[in-house]
Amino acid sequence: MDIQLQPQERLDELHRNGYSIIQNPNLFCFGMDAVLLSGFAWVKPRERALDLCCGNGIIPILLEAKTMGEHFTGLEIQRENVDMARRSVAINRLEEKITIKEGDIKDASNIFGASSFHVVTVNPPYMTGKHGLLGSNPAKAIARHELLCTLEDVIAQSARLLMPRGRFYMVHRPFRLTEIMCLMHQYGIEPKRMKLVYPFVDKEPNMVLIEGLRGGNARITVEKPLIVYREPGVYTDEIYDIYGY
Repeated sequence: MDIQLQPQERLDELHRNGYSIIQNPNLFCFGMDAVLLSGFAWVKPRERALDLCCGNGIIPILLEAKTMGEHFTGLEIQRENVDMARRSVAINRLEEKITIKEGDIKDASNIFGASSFHVVTVNPPYMTGKHGLLGSNPAKAIARHELLCTLEDVIAQSARLLMPRGRFYMVHRPFRLTEIMCLMHQYGIEPKRMKLVYPFVDKEPNMVLIEGLRGGNARITVEKPLIVYREPGVYTDEIYDIYGY
C-alpha cells in the first residue's frame, strides 16, 4: 500500500508478520519498554484490548501480531501521533483489527464506556513534574512527563474500563513501584504478576512489568528477572526472542 510519509518520518520494520511502523524522531519513537510490554501482555481469542497512551500505535500492532485477540484499540491525545498510528495500521492492512482513537485518557471511560475491555495495556509517562528535565520539545515532554495525565489517572481509568476479572498490563520505572502497587490496590486492580528488567546482570533494574486483575485476590508472583544485555551491544537470547529477530 502506498502511504505518504511526512517530512522527518521514516518507515521501520517490526520483524513480526512483515509489519512496519511509521516513526518521527521529532514526535515519538517507540523504545524497548513498549516491545517488552507487548511480550509480557497477553490477549486471548475473542478478547478486546485497549492500549492507553498508544503513541504511534506500536503496542496494538505488536499485540495483533503476537496474540489471538479479537480487536485492539489505541487511545492517544496527540493528534500527530494519532495520524501516524492510523497510517501505520493502514499500511499493514489492519483496519479491521485495530482502531486508533484520539482522546484524553482522563475521559477514556466516557469515550468507550465502563467495563468495555478484557485487557488494558499502558506505557505511560514515567516522570512527574518533579522528575527530570522537560526539554524544549513539547511532544516528547508529554510522552515522558505527567503533564496531561498522572499515574492515578491511568490506573483509575483502567479500573473503570476493564470488565470484572479483566487484566491490566503496565511498564513503568521501579522507583515508583510503591505508588503503583498502592494505586492499583486502591482502585481494585490487584497486582498478580511482576517482572523486573535489568540492563545488565550486575546493574540495578530500570524497568518493571506488572500485571493486575480487576477484582483479583491478594497474591502476586514475582517472575525471574529479565536481563537485556549479555555484554555491551549484545542482547540476551530472551530479548532477541521478544523482538522476533
